[in-house]
Amino acid sequence: MSENKPYKAVLILIAALLIGQTLSAHVIVGELEKMSRTDAALVYLGLGYQHILPLGFDHILFVLSLFLLSPRLKPVLWQATAFTIAHSVTLGLAMYHIIHVPSKIIEPLIALSIMYVALENIFSPRLKASRIGVVFLFGLVHGMGFAGALGQLGLPQNAYLLSLVMFNVGVELGQLTVILLAYFLLARQFGKKPYYRKRIVIPLSIVIAAIAGFWTIQRIFF
Repeated sequence: MSENKPYKAVLILIAALLIGQTLSAHVIVGELEKMSRTDAALVYLGLGYQHILPLGFDHILFVLSLFLLSPRLKPVLWQATAFTIAHSVTLGLAMYHIIHVPSKIIEPLIALSIMYVALENIFSPRLKASRIGVVFLFGLVHGMGFAGALGQLGLPQNAYLLSLVMFNVGVELGQLTVILLAYFLLARQFGKKPYYRKRIVIPLSIVIAAIAGFWTIQRIFF
């Protein structure tokens, strides 16, 4: 195998994401199957991360919404754990063709999940224990959204499970990056201020809810 094969495959995969999947999944997977299992897994790790940062604006807003209501790391990490478990389940089931829900249903539901959490931030003064269950249910939906994106790329047969797991790990690293950025940029600076909820949580949540509401309408009717 020539030394530039992994780099060539990475360029092909990133180009496919950035230009709207104009390269076929067959071409992409064909390149990956010429690589070692380890190299292919590393490519999918990067793709999973890229699916959140910088490409996953809807998932970024969802994670940020989870964070806003309580500016402490422990509560948001519990929510992120429930979300992770849930979306890992549906991502795996979808990629093994055990379940299938059309994207025209999943994409509006993802937008609605973002709007729901943002509205809860506005109308609920504190984090409720029931939110873990709600986040888990939404994680099941988001997992099928991840599967839709990954299904467009395909997975190499010689490293199918490993690449799937590494894509999921990349997603988790992307989400963790969002959480840590929010913690250091918002919580550490403003989380204990008396105006945190009035001037930060509510205004940001209103913006997020409005964006998610627009996405919901767009994804249903257009």
